[in-house]
Amino acid sequence: MSRPQAAQPAEFQAIQLIAQEWRKLGLDVKVNVMPWSQMADAVWYNRDTWDVTAWQMTGRPERSDPDEIIFNLFHSSTAEKGYNFIGYNNPAYDKIVEEQRVTVDPEQRKALVIEAQEILAADQPNMMLVHPQQAFAFDKTVFDPTSVVDQSGIGIRSYWSWLNITPTGDQKDIIVNSSDNVIAVNPLYISGVTDNWLTELIYDRLFRVGADGLPQPWLAESFEWRDDTTIAVTLREGATFHDGQPVTAEDVVFSYEATTGGEAPMYAPFGSNVSGIAVEGDNTVVFTLGTQSASFLTSSLAKINIIPKHVWDPVLADLSTKDENAESHQEDMPIGSGAFKFVRWLPNEEIVLEANADHFNAPKAERFILRLVPNAEAALGMLRSGEINFLTDFQGDPQVLLDAAEQDGDLEVVSTVDIGFRYVAFNLRRPPFDDPAFRRALSAAVDRRLIVNAAFKKFAVASNSVVSPALEYWHAADVVDGFQAGTDVAKSILEEAGYGGVGDKLTYPEGVSETLAD
Repeated sequence: MSRPQAAQPAEFQAIQLIAQEWRKLGLDVKVNVMPWSQMADAVWYNRDTWDVTAWQMTGRPERSDPDEIIFNLFHSSTAEKGYNFIGYNNPAYDKIVEEQRVTVDPEQRKALVIEAQEILAADQPNMMLVHPQQAFAFDKTVFDPTSVVDQSGIGIRSYWSWLNITPTGDQKDIIVNSSDNVIAVNPLYISGVTDNWLTELIYDRLFRVGADGLPQPWLAESFEWRDDTTIAVTLREGATFHDGQPVTAEDVVFSYEATTGGEAPMYAPFGSNVSGIAVEGDNTVVFTLGTQSASFLTSSLAKINIIPKHVWDPVLADLSTKDENAESHQEDMPIGSGAFKFVRWLPNEEIVLEANADHFNAPKAERFILRLVPNAEAALGMLRSGEINFLTDFQGDPQVLLDAAEQDGDLEVVSTVDIGFRYVAFNLRRPPFDDPAFRRALSAAVDRRLIVNAAFKKFAVASNSVVSPALEYWHAADVVDGFQAGTDVAKSILEEAGYGGVGDKLTYPEGVSETLAD
């Protein structure tokens, strides 16, 4: 499965190239093209019925720590409903990523993170493709270029840009684009890249990952580690939700308990290590952890959205009596305490937020307007005409963007190697994708240089690891540098594993037969 060429040309081209190489092994490959919302539904909620899909993990700030990726994407506990939608299950891997979570010595933890990457490279549960070199652009006649924040591993399409970017003239709105439709604006559902931009702005978190990649207090005013597994967080005074109600310590407790109450499975891993949570005085929340956690500030305190108990308590109570969970709930008017307030949502057209002037870090712009533009060329045309003023999603050839900036003179382009990555996800629940040798062969069949040069026009770096080279300390360079690819390499792997008809019509090893009807 792939998204359409107009919306995601690099992804579409990569999948066509991959299908071409797999056919050389004797496989009959059919590419199904569908819009993001349909593909996401087919993959996420129908985990037994698909074979292979293009996918991406976006470079969110909290992923500056590798835990969210290496644990939540592959640990067996998240396979049923969580991030591990491919169904990967390796007890040895589980043990390593559990251990790195409780290892506070940086060098010892680094060794475990490297070992986890080595296991994934051997098992190939996903076929890693590239870490994109994301290119973003903005109109420097509308905004002061010095106020745009280039966040480490994220780029200028960052939370800090949206807060700090300063208009210099009559245009006071940040007007951005997205090629993917918005699935949900829901603080208990991680539903997509674009959706996350909105929830980051509408909802506060106790911490934020700063532009330097390090966690810092946000809705929290201060914090204190009382021992290895107890942290006391003191809230800022005077914070209010968008409906005027105060943000209280009870709201914080409720928000964290909501992640592990069964109604928010995607957020459950980020709150699961909290064994106890209590309120001291009026504005201090004390977290007790089940085990010491090296990444708690980043992976939990900077991850979980603070939601109003008076809004969500009756919603969750009602959902507990039904089959669906909080991921399916969409508020008419989402209410958070963040730097922007929700105004309106015109499906398939735009979403409008307005600045929260009462926020402790109020934005410099007046509104944040997201326009849905499925075509990359149209998005660039809108930037050049002024219909948008910040190009946050450009899936076309970055060189075209650079050429436009040179021609126009009023555009500034900034590119960054992303924390995130593009990959091909195998459904390990379905044979033959449950066979590591078969997955290794499919991965080895494709030279990543082909994907980088032909699909991403050289604006990407080849990948064989889920940890980006943008995270240099944690990145296992050897698993990338040592990766061997080519049709002959892939055929050799298949033949050694006992597959027949390699290069003609591929058949299972002797004694193995297909077990699925479709």
